[in-house]
Amino acid sequence: MSKVSRRALVIGGLGAAGAVGAGAALLTGEEPAVSFSDAVAFHGTHQAGIVTPAQDRLHFVAFDVVTKDRDRLIQLLKDWTVAATRMTAGKDAGEVGAVAGLPEAPPDDTGEAIGLPASALTLTIGFGPTLFRTADGRDRFGLAGRQPGALAPLPKFTGDTLDAALSDGDIGIQACANDPQVAVHAIRNLARIGMGVVSVRWSQLGFGRTSSTSTGQATPRNLFGFKDGTRNLKAEQDELLREHLWVQPGDGPAWMDGGSYLVTRKIRMLVETWDRSPLVEQEAIVGRHKGSGAPIGLAGEFDEPDLTSVGDDDEPIMPKIAHVRLAHPATNNGARMLRRGYNFVDGSDGLGRLNAGLFFISYQRDPAKAFIPVQRSLAAQDEMNEYIRHVSSGLFACPPGIRDAGDFWGSGLFSGA
Repeated sequence: MSKVSRRALVIGGLGAAGAVGAGAALLTGEEPAVSFSDAVAFHGTHQAGIVTPAQDRLHFVAFDVVTKDRDRLIQLLKDWTVAATRMTAGKDAGEVGAVAGLPEAPPDDTGEAIGLPASALTLTIGFGPTLFRTADGRDRFGLAGRQPGALAPLPKFTGDTLDAALSDGDIGIQACANDPQVAVHAIRNLARIGMGVVSVRWSQLGFGRTSSTSTGQATPRNLFGFKDGTRNLKAEQDELLREHLWVQPGDGPAWMDGGSYLVTRKIRMLVETWDRSPLVEQEAIVGRHKGSGAPIGLAGEFDEPDLTSVGDDDEPIMPKIAHVRLAHPATNNGARMLRRGYNFVDGSDGLGRLNAGLFFISYQRDPAKAFIPVQRSLAAQDEMNEYIRHVSSGLFACPPGIRDAGDFWGSGLFSGA
């Protein structure tokens, strides 16, 4: 089993069903989705998991680097790259695997994904500000001079109630898949491989994507019941992606060319309070009709929001405090970002309320020109703030993709440093 893809174990079942489903979609003219068992290419110009059609499940982890040895850190990044290449192809994390090694030795795969297909697993890595210089100013690995200006720590926003234990981190890794077990397996094995070099600072499970990253995907709904991410950047919009998503030559250090900056925010939703609010109030706060997803006063979900017209009462058709208005590019000097967040439910809070909400994820060319101005606008004026709390925050520089089998995560960062 050690050198056989997990996908091969199910090719007679899920594989055949996937082929039939794809063929039927083509016959009916529907947009075929990524098969449940498909593997997503690990190597490429950009890291997978950014414009990849958003999968259904998430496991995000932030690590602190606990070693002081630069060479050990580099070796870990190489080992992680090998394991990530294997797991995204539907294989065990190590060559020996979960059951084929010596009984007296620990397996080099934890085994909970035995028999499962690749499930469109993607693994995306980013480096936080503290990897370059710690909060007390230490340059542990000789990287301070290579920190991009765009990786400056995020400012504190009005209303933030951030938990430091659930924020930041030296390294962030996003695992997305169409099977939660596959995503958890990937992060678990990276943590296992990293023992003694890194430790888990915080992690987050997510379900039910809250945005679409491809034109072939329907717009999903968040836990407030509204369609989320209608105006999101899409993988097919090459020109907009170059302008707003991918770091371009001259933006900063060359090791980030072709990469992107990742912002995470864990947003607790006070769903019980929201659920007691009248529908008309909910729609005014969001700026969209709950059923169709259309902007207030319009009929189609993808209609351009009307930010200028007024009604018979001389008030704007799109309320001044509407989330749609405050987040719109026209209100934020054209700022746009690619979102791929997820819903979460972390049990209850001990007071009879769901601990639930949105794990917000955005990628952008420069947070100072995208996330930061938009969030400042929302934090200052958004009526939705009555129903949400920002409890966690993270920022990571995600380098470009892995070129080939001789490359590794962070190679450009550490070369010449």
